[in-house]
Amino acid sequence: MLAPQRQAAILDRVRTAGGVRVGELASDFGVSDMTIRRDLEALAERGLLAKVYGGATTVGAKSTDEPGFTAKSGRQHAEKVAIATAAADLVTPGDAIALSAGTTTVELAHRLLDVPDLTIVTNSIPAADVFYRAARADQSVVLTGGVRTPSDALVGPVAVATIRSLHLDVLFLGVHGMTERTGFTTPNLMEADTNRALVAAAERLVVLADATKWGTVGISSIAALGDADMLITDDKLSDDARAVLADHIDQLRLVTPRP
Repeated sequence: MLAPQRQAAILDRVRTAGGVRVGELASDFGVSDMTIRRDLEALAERGLLAKVYGGATTVGAKSTDEPGFTAKSGRQHAEKVAIATAAADLVTPGDAIALSAGTTTVELAHRLLDVPDLTIVTNSIPAADVFYRAARADQSVVLTGGVRTPSDALVGPVAVATIRSLHLDVLFLGVHGMTERTGFTTPNLMEADTNRALVAAAERLVVLADATKWGTVGISSIAALGDADMLITDDKLSDDARAVLADHIDQLRLVTPRP
């Protein structure tokens, strides 16, 4: 494949997925990381994408940009399924758990339908709907209430007030981005408040984030990297990112998505 053809294909991926990783592109196109970096540099010089640490994003991506739930559902689906499957193994009958909003936590909801005697607290409309449709008599679902966001999260003072009165075993937290400096972030200020309330209510914090979230920054921080007891991500995470995360988080679990 000639460089212009490869660059056109890379640009198409960026526009479709919102971001790409150098290592993933190098593997897919059968070239070196350096070749991909040169491609990204050439595209960035033409103003067609924005280079970020370890990859590239669409031009003009801002810390307040918030994709809708449907748009996010199609991104890194295999990775999200693998992450959710691993997370489900941590849940045992009788647990009181929380699921934040996000497409990965909805995948987790589907995988918890066979776990008896669960109490589930969530501010995710799609996650709550998964449990309501299953209609298990031995599962209790608490939907926080609040103002609906583009990602189908319920946020704001009503949600925060509900959560602050609860005591939960574990929170499974989906995030928009993560970096060493900013920790885990979201592009929605009110969602950050709601997620911080969930973190405070839970004895244990398990973050669910595919590898593309590394290097992405939302406008508001939810928690520092070191606040997470466990991070479940996929094995496309770069070696540099793995080293940084391992320095801050006691349990870093990498999963391999099925083709």
